[in-house]
Order: sequence, then structure tokens, then C-alpha cells
Amino acid sequence: MQRPIAVNTWVWTSPLTDEALAALVPRIAGFGFDAVELPLENVGDWDAVRTRDLLHEHGLVPVVVGAMGAGRSLIARAGDVDATGEYLRACIAAAHVVGSAIVAGPFYAPTGVAWRMDADERVEVIAELRRNLAPLGDVAAAAGVTLAVEPLNRYETSVLNTVEQGLDALGPLLDGGRAGIGLALDTYHLNIEEKRPDAAIRAAGAAIAHVQVCGSDRGAVGDDHTDWPGLLTALDDADYRGVLGLESFTGENATIAVAASVWRPLADSQDDLALRSLAHLRSLHS
Repeated sequence: MQRPIAVNTWVWTSPLTDEALAALVPRIAGFGFDAVELPLENVGDWDAVRTRDLLHEHGLVPVVVGAMGAGRSLIARAGDVDATGEYLRACIAAAHVVGSAIVAGPFYAPTGVAWRMDADERVEVIAELRRNLAPLGDVAAAAGVTLAVEPLNRYETSVLNTVEQGLDALGPLLDGGRAGIGLALDTYHLNIEEKRPDAAIRAAGAAIAHVQVCGSDRGAVGDDHTDWPGLLTALDDADYRGVLGLESFTGENATIAVAASVWRPLADSQDDLALRSLAHLRSLHS
């Protein structure tokens, strides 16, 4: 199955700004990508109308990505729930304007914040997450957008690590027909947390709203031990027809390097990482 292939601007820069977009979008389109992931780290970093027009000019499909920095959480013990709700509403509004059907990210706690939970506390935390996520799903659905909630690996969160946990947490929202909620899967996290990433993808099935890809070391797709043909076959079986978004990071930005634990170069250059990943994914889709 042919799917659009995107690249996240975090490959080159953080935070994303209008000036950075003006330089990156023509390059990304020239490389041959179909789409671009647009992180909105802070409301106002980039203008949605200007971005919409720029992407239209270069024929790129947008995907908005949220960033769960310090204090952003839909769980009260980990951050400011009200402020996080306002931030996510702003992400949804930006997605609506720019034309993105997705806002993807780990929308429950700040990335890198983890704590031990016994079974009773986990039940309470997941119930709180559902309560706070449900109205945001309604806002997203009304805007024609899906909030794609991403499980992360154990070193970045203790809330949702696996597809099974994601389905358990989102299940009542999904079963209720709330179109504004879905699941985002990232092959980097699947590689760490799932015994069988292909089986986890099949289990996620129709709940999958967005998929991010990268090598098992956060580097280029195809340089690693990941069974890429097997993962793509599993996505076929799940009938996932959306974007494959290459998400990697540059170690030159102190904030993003620490958050993603990027302590060494992941390729000869960031352009090389993007181009080799695109070429490998294209070869598997041919």
C-alpha cells in the first residue's frame, strides 16, 4: 500500500518558526517528501495561515505535532491540566487552519516525567486522563481533527508505554464513537516496549490515527535491525492509510537533544538522515 511519507522539522531545528519553515519547506519538497510534521512547541511559534499557504505552494500535506514540555499534563500530579487543555485547543485550532487532520503527541504527561504507580493509582490516573481528554476529543472532532495519543517508552513516561495500555486508556472514548481521539504509534517506542511490534500494530487496528517512523537508534530508516517489510505488512493488515512521519532529532539544539537523549550524531548530516530514510521507505513501497 502506498502511503504519504512525511518528515518532522525536528530533524533540523527546534523550535519551529516561520523563518525556519520558509527555509525548510522548499528543501523538504525538493527532497521528494509528500508531507511535513509541524511541531508546535509554543503557541505562536509559527503562523497557521502563512504556513498553510507555504505548504500549498510546495504541495506538502501538514501534520501538526504537539510537544509535552515541562508542566504540560492532563494528569494533575504531573502538571497544569487547565493550561494543557488550552495548549491542546490551540494545537487543534492551528491544525484546522493549516489543514492537518491530525494533532499527534503523548498528551498525558510531560515527556521525561515518570513515577511509580500501584494498580489502584494507575486506575485513578487513567480515569483522570479519560475525563480530561474526552472534551478535547469533542473539540477536535468538531474541527475535523483527530488527537492521536502516543505511548512512549519506559524512560520517557510511566503512563502509557504499550499499545495495549493505549487501547485500554482510550477504549471507552473510541468505543463511544468519539471521532476526535485516536492512537499514534512510533516505531522507536514499539521497538523498545513491544515483544512483537507487528502484532501490536495489528492489535491497534482501526484505532491507529498516525504513525511515526525512524531507525531503532533514532537514526535513518533502513540502517537498523527493524523488520520494515513486516511492519509495513502489519500496517496493511490494520488498513492504515495515513502518513508515515519520519521523526528524528538534531543534537545541536540543547533542549531537544536532552529530551530525546541525542548524545551523538545519528547520520553524516541531517539531510542525509532524511534522504536515506525516504529512499528506503520508497523502495519498500515500490
